[in-house]
Amino acid sequence: MSLFKSIRSSIFRWQQKLLYSVIKTKIIGPDVSEFDIDPNKPIIYATLYPSYGEQLVIDREVNKFNWPSPRRQAQSAGLSAKPYFSIYRRSSVPFRKQGVPIVARQLIKHAEWLSEDEQREIQIVPVRVFWGRAPEKERSFLRIWLQSSGALGGRVLTLMAILLNGRNTFVHFSRPISLRDLYDSEKSPELLARKVARVLRVHNRQVSASVLGPDLSHRRTLVHQLPNRPMVRKAIEDEIEKQGKPRAKLQAQALKYADEIASNISYTNIRFLDVMLTWVWNKIYNGIELHNIGHLRDISKDNTIIYVPCHRSHIDYLLLSYVLYHKGLQMPQIAAGINLNMPIVGSILRRGGAFFMRRTFRDNKLYAAVFDEYLHSIFTHGYSAEYFVEGGRSRTGRTLTPKAGMLAMTLRSYLRDSRKPIIFMPIYTGYEKVFEANSYLGELRGQKKKKESLLGVLGTLRSFKNSFGKVNVTFGDPIYFTEFLNERRPQWREEDYTECNYRPEWAPKMVEDLALQVATEINRATSVNPVNLMALSILSAPRQAMDEQQLVVQMEAYRDLLKQAPYSHLTVLPEGTGSEWLSYNEKLDIVSRSPHPMGDLIQTNDRQAVTLTYYRNNVLHVLALPSLIACLFVNNRRYTSEEVLSTIRCLYPYLQAELFLQWKAEDLESDIHRWLNILTESGYLIEHEQGFHATPSSSDKFALLEGLAAHVMQTLERYFLTLSRLINKGSNALTAVELEDQCTQVAQRISMLYGINAPEFFDKALFRTLIQELISNGMLRRHEDGTLIVEPAINALSEALEQVLDGALRQSILRSL
Repeated sequence: MSLFKSIRSSIFRWQQKLLYSVIKTKIIGPDVSEFDIDPNKPIIYATLYPSYGEQLVIDREVNKFNWPSPRRQAQSAGLSAKPYFSIYRRSSVPFRKQGVPIVARQLIKHAEWLSEDEQREIQIVPVRVFWGRAPEKERSFLRIWLQSSGALGGRVLTLMAILLNGRNTFVHFSRPISLRDLYDSEKSPELLARKVARVLRVHNRQVSASVLGPDLSHRRTLVHQLPNRPMVRKAIEDEIEKQGKPRAKLQAQALKYADEIASNISYTNIRFLDVMLTWVWNKIYNGIELHNIGHLRDISKDNTIIYVPCHRSHIDYLLLSYVLYHKGLQMPQIAAGINLNMPIVGSILRRGGAFFMRRTFRDNKLYAAVFDEYLHSIFTHGYSAEYFVEGGRSRTGRTLTPKAGMLAMTLRSYLRDSRKPIIFMPIYTGYEKVFEANSYLGELRGQKKKKESLLGVLGTLRSFKNSFGKVNVTFGDPIYFTEFLNERRPQWREEDYTECNYRPEWAPKMVEDLALQVATEINRATSVNPVNLMALSILSAPRQAMDEQQLVVQMEAYRDLLKQAPYSHLTVLPEGTGSEWLSYNEKLDIVSRSPHPMGDLIQTNDRQAVTLTYYRNNVLHVLALPSLIACLFVNNRRYTSEEVLSTIRCLYPYLQAELFLQWKAEDLESDIHRWLNILTESGYLIEHEQGFHATPSSSDKFALLEGLAAHVMQTLERYFLTLSRLINKGSNALTAVELEDQCTQVAQRISMLYGINAPEFFDKALFRTLIQELISNGMLRRHEDGTLIVEPAINALSEALEQVLDGALRQSILRSL
């Protein structure tokens, strides 16, 4: 190396070291370990704008991947140009945001070098360096400097951006592009370079949308535009016609609604939340594990993503945004209940992307129109959104029956403008300890739900001394909205919806189907953790107490069953052994140990037992089918394969409606046979010429079979209670609401008499779901006066339950009626 090159190299390294003394980088985007990079072939890097600072960063970061140094490889490979080129140059007009597209001379030289020898190859790696991430339009001049693109000026403004936000630098490497694959021997190197530049500019727009989000007008402009949007104008005209209210007053009211609803994303606020939440997560959690997030980066480039997570905790809002931010994806607009718009807290949430909605606005047409138009603005601009189809947080741990309001508004928006495809992304969040466990426990015991307040938020700080275990966040399989509509309504694009105000008669059924699929896909993404396995095991014991070794065996048995037949390809199981899981649960104060000379006992107190039902219910659906099969055999009855199929087909629709199970009734047969084989191979069942029967009741395997059956048995008891009440009262005696109330009261009484520590046993919502399913399946019919008519077909369902349930238990339920 010549003296001159040696000096230049030393200066470069000195400058790089100086730069990294003021910046801190984080890699975002695709996993570079999955890139098919050939270190023996030249690699060049495509940047957005010419930037020496970005070259310093790229050179430093690629060394971490063990890729060849760009500077040295360019020399050794014999390239005729520098290993960096840009696809835009900054505009000569000061502070103009759009750059000028160019075909870099370096790129043309690389194309010429490639064309000289057909054996040559060049790998192009697009790179974006974000000196911070913020929405594209900000009112503050200071925040303009914090923009990621660096398009607004040259070295001075780039230096200012580095100094102001260098500790929050993100580097996005995209998958390599083969220059040889784009090469056409009949075209000149200049045309090849132009083609590459066009491809990279399209790619850059996709990356910008994925990481930063699309260009959305700042809040003041958006809020003032909403009262003039079509649906709001129509709502105002309707109000004038019906009630004669002054137009100016209605427009002012619409503006007030818009201001109440709209988010106000602030980069400064996001950075504050990032620092704060990093401290919080490290303080209370042992880690956040992500699953199946890789494909999200690819589909987010060309689609509007609507995140539809399960709703277990207020932490859900913050956790998902935190994860997306650190994975280099745009921050979503989050639908939050108006109850969270508290002093200070509401402002922080709004600046973090939350927009607020009232719990109900069925009778407020103007508010509904403003809210509709706000959502439409988000979707049509391509901004990602997040809302919870369950409505409120689940107090029992089960996925709640979806509320279709937000989905209906999404459908209306899509019927108005479907140019930007929408994808629903189901997300399952699995907590080992939920933050609000104590308040949920109180509410399940009958205490009134506390209203959110600033003092309540501050009171939660006391919980920071406790450990809440790990959190698993699993991204499910996406639901492509266009495909969903095409399957169910092929001609939907050709219909005119203006006359019906984008509320066609087929919409309610479509939304209902969509809500059901979203809930089902959330459950398919379930992750199982050690606390779930503990809850499944110890709650199946009669007094919620087990011998230590028996408990360990049972937890491992559940894990083994789920390994043999995973609920879905997304199912995540914990690593380790049953003994390790038991020790972990004890550290989290999930269970208690009672030493005994003949072997320690693991038990729960009343508070722990009720809390554990929450974590059991999180994953109850993953074992629902084998548990239902086990229910048939625990009384040592013998069943043929046909009898098993017939009985389960009779009971399954009601279990499916309650737990959002993934199997269609007509596709059950293969899964039932699979589980019969697994239970037989595992020693739970014995197969003979006449069919199947349980292993001897004195065996350890029978105890495990009983434990497996216990998970669904309480649900079947609830069904039997409801049917017995119906048959006992007869037709035209009760309305659906009266039956729901009476069943709830009877279930509460039974739970107190027989010590059932499971609040969902008398959950009114579950009785409501069952009654609705009985009506849908023709077991019940509504009379004109609203009372229920019991159809003869209900007797077959009742007989199936009688075969499964223990006789003494059935008599106990009948006596309680």
